[in-house]
Amino acid sequence: MINPPKSSKPFDYCRNWLETQYCAPSFGGCVLGGIALAFFGAGVNTMSGWLYVLSGMISSLLIIAAYLCWRSLRGLNITRLPIQAVTVGQQLTLELIIDNSTSETKQLFQVRDLLPLALTETESYNVSAILPQSQHRQVYHALTQRRGIYRWEEILLRSGNPLGLFWCRRVHRVPARAIVYPLILPLNHCPLIDLLGEDNSVLNESDRRYLSSQEGITKAIRPYRLGDPTRLIHWRTTARFGEFKVRELEIVTGGENLIIALDTSCHWQSVDFELAVTATASICAYASRCQLNVQLWTNATGLVNGKERVLEALAMVEAEDTQVTLPSVSTPVVWLTQNTQSIQALSPQSRWIFFACDRPVSQLPGIVIRATNQTELQQQLQQLNPS
Repeated sequence: MINPPKSSKPFDYCRNWLETQYCAPSFGGCVLGGIALAFFGAGVNTMSGWLYVLSGMISSLLIIAAYLCWRSLRGLNITRLPIQAVTVGQQLTLELIIDNSTSETKQLFQVRDLLPLALTETESYNVSAILPQSQHRQVYHALTQRRGIYRWEEILLRSGNPLGLFWCRRVHRVPARAIVYPLILPLNHCPLIDLLGEDNSVLNESDRRYLSSQEGITKAIRPYRLGDPTRLIHWRTTARFGEFKVRELEIVTGGENLIIALDTSCHWQSVDFELAVTATASICAYASRCQLNVQLWTNATGLVNGKERVLEALAMVEAEDTQVTLPSVSTPVVWLTQNTQSIQALSPQSRWIFFACDRPVSQLPGIVIRATNQTELQQQLQQLNPS
């Protein structure tokens, strides 16, 4: 049973309860009901039969309209298609499938998806008709304004069909989950990451030459599949078995390991924390383009790798009320923080990005971020010692 929203006015509460459970009269229905009562009262006073007839005809019309309105939304089922993840500022594409499982046409009703407040304002969409045993696809968009993982489930159907004398509203619970990734800034270079990759540039180049060459360590021989490069065909085995055989080469992964760690302790200002999340996503993307094996660390998720998993972790991360301590690791770390004391515990091969006006006391390379918007953040991430 769907409970109507509570209201301070008893009239509004009763109207909402009637509309969600049965049907509630519209303004026109209330006027006709008042006219029917007036004719009935006049008939009682004057004992005129025609007044009783008019009152009975109007009352019959209201009863039929109420019954038809009550059944106008019955037999409708709603299915929600999966929602594709987007980045902040992009539009979410939402799709609903409304299925009419009855033997009659469903006409003239509204569809309203109750989106979370962080997304754009909820709008109503009109559906003219759905034929019997058929479906209607409703596609609409929502502009994202903040990163996060959003969950909601309520969809409202509202109809005044056929005469508009009554309104009927039904709530369908269809769970939804939408992921809004943080913004990734297009960095042309980043000194912190470039310094980490200098010692490994020769190894990366040799690995790229190895993967594109015809020579290599053969791991196995398997049948040819459509799309395999012809340079990998093993001709002697092909001649022996009478069918194409290709080599599977041993995959060599090059590049240095790197951990991007975000401090989620209680020292953050809200604006700075959102900039730190954007910086984390941007540095992870840049390091991946530099052929580094990147992992993300947060106190809630631990170590996470893979582009989608990293972005999903950053979408859901929030500042915590507890002290966060980075676990000791041998891998170089880029530590994003607003806590000066946490920088002192970093290993010698690590780097830091500090979100404050004053530069912390540290012998390790780092960047002080004094940005107030994303444009300034992008510029300062590309400088080792911004002024």
